[in-house]
Amino acid sequence: MLLKLTGSSGGGKTTLSFAVAGRLPGTAVHEFDEVGVPDPPIPPHWRNEMTEHWVRRALEYQDRGVDLLLSGNSPLGEILAAPSAPLLDGIAVCLIDVADRDRRARLAARDGGRWDDKTLDAFCGWAAWHREHARDPRRRPEVIVKGSWPAMVWDRWTGWASEDPRWQSPVIDTTGRTLEESAESVARWAVEQREAHREGRLALGRGWADPSHPAPRPS
Repeated sequence: MLLKLTGSSGGGKTTLSFAVAGRLPGTAVHEFDEVGVPDPPIPPHWRNEMTEHWVRRALEYQDRGVDLLLSGNSPLGEILAAPSAPLLDGIAVCLIDVADRDRRARLAARDGGRWDDKTLDAFCGWAAWHREHARDPRRRPEVIVKGSWPAMVWDRWTGWASEDPRWQSPVIDTTGRTLEESAESVARWAVEQREAHREGRLALGRGWADPSHPAPRPS
């Protein structure tokens, strides 16, 4: 299955994914941008195409009986719209968030003053949209849909409401928490998703994209 940590830059998702790697046997851990990021201006379809790339990598791991824990900016709706997403036997997405002041401080410390205030504002704005999207698929879907890669299949979920049992993107807020505390939350989430998958309770288990296939309701 694909376990995805999402969110805007500076939340801690990549650090957390590698911090929990040893607690999740049978899981490969990767970071979305490790394949390289093009120089700005980034092509408009790049993230969509790379999302599909990582879904296909997850399918390769799936064939070997291995789960993929992936950190990166792609939100739940983007994962579900990737052309090959229905071939995955399980998908779970968690939003890693942090207060704006901490995000700004982390980005400044991590990237040595690379970002100006306008860019930092953009990171925080992207974080705010991620929060809305995690709560409700109807909240400004055009942010990711407009001008996207034509191969994306957005109508798999754009008709869903927040009450749909398949729309699950829990939030782990790292504000004011130690790395160990946040890692414990991520590890617990991942273990719970894998157990739900094994027991047939995963909301985005095999068949989730089939309108005639009722999604299991979480216990």
